[in-house]
Amino acid sequence: MDPRAVALLACPVCAAPFTAERDGSGLRCATGHAVDRARQGHLTLLPPGRRPPTGDSAEMVADRVAFLSAGHYDGVTAALASAVTPGEPRTLLDLGGGTGHHLARLLDALPGATGVVLDASRYAARRAARAHPRAVAVVGDTWARLPVRDAVVDRALVVFAPRNGPEIARVLRPEGRLVVVTPGRDHLTELVGPLGLLRVDPAKAERLSAALEPHLAREGAERHRRTLLLDHAAVATLVGMGPHARHLTPAALAASLARLPAAVPVTISVDVTSYRRRR
Repeated sequence: MDPRAVALLACPVCAAPFTAERDGSGLRCATGHAVDRARQGHLTLLPPGRRPPTGDSAEMVADRVAFLSAGHYDGVTAALASAVTPGEPRTLLDLGGGTGHHLARLLDALPGATGVVLDASRYAARRAARAHPRAVAVVGDTWARLPVRDAVVDRALVVFAPRNGPEIARVLRPEGRLVVVTPGRDHLTELVGPLGLLRVDPAKAERLSAALEPHLAREGAERHRRTLLLDHAAVATLVGMGPHARHLTPAALAASLARLPAAVPVTISVDVTSYRRRR
């Protein structure tokens, strides 16, 4: 584990800083609490008595790996990088970061940086533990106190994931930034009706502001929009990797896909919004 990434973490019991055991088997905080590192390489840092939240299943994570590895969301990653990398941040925190795909790309672009990816899914964390040598993967709960020290993060990023405004403000450095990627109103619009997908909440932007702006000040936003041409297999993995998978059976999805043309145009539309800590 990269010692600089470990230095960002805080004990979920007492909030003291961690150091890594010399044999790499886990962490120990300054007051003696110990955390074992899983065989797959990730850490579980949940507050005492708190059960792991429901995260992505193994099947959803496999679909995410397949879709992202094919490069379909490379434009989203590039838009994220345009907002994150200016100023050459040294410490990154990817909240709800799944397999660590976006964080790994950002660390490739920032050779002096290190990062932590935190996700509720142990299946995603197993993948994230291998995503990049300068990243540490953590199973955690973004709605609880984050297992991160105060004011140590240059950039927090949230891509299609929950946002805990008070906790993000706590872990950001005074000049740190939060970058949030949310779906636009026409995201996946060609698939919503034919496949019965969940619709983007028209009040999503207002809800985002309500959750964040008491603690963080909005600095600006950019929109990334492009149209992909996907075959049925790619559409199936796109649907399977997100919340839509919880509402569709494989049989229903296959039947709906059979009614679509062999090459399906799909709009990718996201808003990339930046925030800073309020002074």
